[in-house]
Amino acid sequence: MLNEIELEQLRYPIGRYQRLSVIDETQIQEWKNDIAALPMLLKSAVAELTEANIEIPYRAGGWNVRQITHHLADSHINAYVRFKLALTEENPTIKPYLQDRWSDLQDAQHAPLAWSLMLLEGVHQRWGMVLDTMRLEDYQRTFVHPEFKEALRLDFTLGLYAWHGKHHLTQIVNFKERYGV
Repeated sequence: MLNEIELEQLRYPIGRYQRLSVIDETQIQEWKNDIAALPMLLKSAVAELTEANIEIPYRAGGWNVRQITHHLADSHINAYVRFKLALTEENPTIKPYLQDRWSDLQDAQHAPLAWSLMLLEGVHQRWGMVLDTMRLEDYQRTFVHPEFKEALRLDFTLGLYAWHGKHHLTQIVNFKERYGV
């Protein structure tokens, strides 16, 4: 039986996202690089896994590798849309989604990983193009997330999704190490 600290380390292997008080151009570029690298890193991480492997939860009560992979595509599609909304509207209110319910749908339960790997690659290419054309002041644009009840800046959001990709990628890598796959 795992204690609370061990469970927290399994759940958040790189720690929880920490909001930075100052975000500069160097930090933004690092996050953009993280976004660009994720699709290939994820593809590599899942490449050798069997169908049986991807059905095993990464931790007790957690998602399996299939669900994590499909979740990354779902989540990052939403992030890309949120960026586009914030860049084209004044402080729009976005539509949240219930990620746990999405992970219970048939596509997240049964679709091949390749489908979400292709989606993630395409979304990250398009998102990267948008990010590369943004000026520093564009990162101060905002959207409202109803759950947070505050305007979220795009620089914060970029950091959150860079962390999000690393977070789930590390869950998969750690899973592979624990199970020797």
